[in-house]
Amino acid sequence: RSELASCCDAVHNFIASQNNSPLGSNMSYEVDSKKTILITEEIFKMLPVSSPLSVYPFKTCAVVGNGGILKNSSCGAEIDRSDFVFRCNLPPTVGSISKDVGNKTNLVTVNPSIIAQKYNKLNEKKAEFLENIAVYGDALLLLPAFSFRSNTATSFKVYHTLQEFKATQRAIFFHPTYLKSLAQFWRTKGVKAYRLSSGFMITSAALELCENVKLYGFWPFSKSMEKMPISHHYYDNQLPKPGFHAMPKEYNQILQLHGKGILKLQFGKCESD
Repeated sequence: RSELASCCDAVHNFIASQNNSPLGSNMSYEVDSKKTILITEEIFKMLPVSSPLSVYPFKTCAVVGNGGILKNSSCGAEIDRSDFVFRCNLPPTVGSISKDVGNKTNLVTVNPSIIAQKYNKLNEKKAEFLENIAVYGDALLLLPAFSFRSNTATSFKVYHTLQEFKATQRAIFFHPTYLKSLAQFWRTKGVKAYRLSSGFMITSAALELCENVKLYGFWPFSKSMEKMPISHHYYDNQLPKPGFHAMPKEYNQILQLHGKGILKLQFGKCESD
């Protein structure tokens, strides 16, 4: 934890804010790092004054991955009892699945590719988008606006759509320098990927922002502990692009953290109340 705090400082740097992204400064992209973006008045106004997570530390946090292992896990109630719930990539949380995955959401990451594929970059389908995210209540929607240049316009469009329709959710952006420091940190520990997965980014930040972190739905294998086949995600079986993330290496780190008692990893079913 203290290593993460000294390398990356999620408390101050995880989210792009007016404090860490001064007006008129040039921000380097996380992955296209030779490219920069000027923090104009318009962009500066979109940023929170300080990190909306600065009311830390949260006592108990749940980081909910989307692994198929969550199906029939009955973990919903336990997840919903957490003080702060992180989710990834706008996953389904309503209907019969909520008994397994819960429905409380305080922060959810949004991959701009989902906005492009599912909502035509919000050029239309705004109503459908707003309807679908209503289930997240007043959650923070976290977008990688400054990771690739191609993400910027779509991420800003999400921000403006929420503003335009006075939605209860707020769009916030990863700070690219934080993500770069984080990738560098994990690279020294053997996680060399084109890019860290969003679940791993969120887990890393949660370790700094929360006293107790528990992970659910993190399981990069196609069979359960009982050797039963499971889908890649609890809602579909779509596999990631090969070579993009280093899931097994990330998982190895997570297992080590679990072994040291730095976080807890939920395998299989949750105890029912």
